[in-house]
Amino acid sequence: MKKSNLAARISFNVFMLALSVIMILPIVYVFNHAFKPYHELFVYPPNFLVKEPNFQNFVELFWVTSNSIVPVSRYLFNSLFISFLSVIGITVVSALCAYPLSKHPFPGKNMIFSTIILMLMFTPEVIQIPRYLVVSYLGIMNTYLGHLLPVLALPVGVFLLKQFMDQIPDTLLEASRIDGANELIVFVRIVIPMCMPAVATVAILSFQNSWGNVETSMLFMQDDEMKNFPFFLSTLTNNLANNVARQGAAAVAALIMLVPNLIFFVILQSKVISTMAHSGIK
Repeated sequence: MKKSNLAARISFNVFMLALSVIMILPIVYVFNHAFKPYHELFVYPPNFLVKEPNFQNFVELFWVTSNSIVPVSRYLFNSLFISFLSVIGITVVSALCAYPLSKHPFPGKNMIFSTIILMLMFTPEVIQIPRYLVVSYLGIMNTYLGHLLPVLALPVGVFLLKQFMDQIPDTLLEASRIDGANELIVFVRIVIPMCMPAVATVAILSFQNSWGNVETSMLFMQDDEMKNFPFFLSTLTNNLANNVARQGAAAVAALIMLVPNLIFFVILQSKVISTMAHSGIK
């Protein structure tokens, strides 16, 4: 029996290792692709690993915008700044929404939560026109607030935090209130620290949502200086299917889009696993 269990465990580990290798191959390819010289970018059959790595593609990426009004560094700054604000804003808004839904009874609570769950079914294209009208009416076109406000509502973030907060014993919160803690102290010093895995997960989701978002730049920003790096990447790769020019710059831009997401996820991945293990447990 013990030998069969050991064999099953070894087989499972080998299977998971093989699956991990397959899943990491695209990341390895993106890194290698960015360092390939042009004669390797178009070789057939294509090389998976770079043979003569160099930094020419990185130079080309910055050269593409060297003669333009807006340099690539401006697009990068906009993306980093907007993503930083979005992570903070989405996490705070989601937590403030989830807390009363989880721990405070009020009329219509179930209907509000059901509406939030229903919002998970809608694609972003469905609400593009209402978003545009709201941003235009508020007069925040060509501003950082125009990037931030349309993405503040993250239904999946509210859902994860609410499910995690449901596991916190009500008696613990009541004991804190009896000791003199007000709602803000209970929320900041008790609820949030106990929900840090879910908070980290929402932070990752909000960063991914903001870092790769092209919609706000296309719809709400007419000034090129206010547009973000994903928009620059989309303009860089337009009509490149049959062209040789700028393929190296596009490869580097794809790598730049990948690295922040990868770093952010690696740092917080243990929190994500904990959240997925407990978000559905009552």
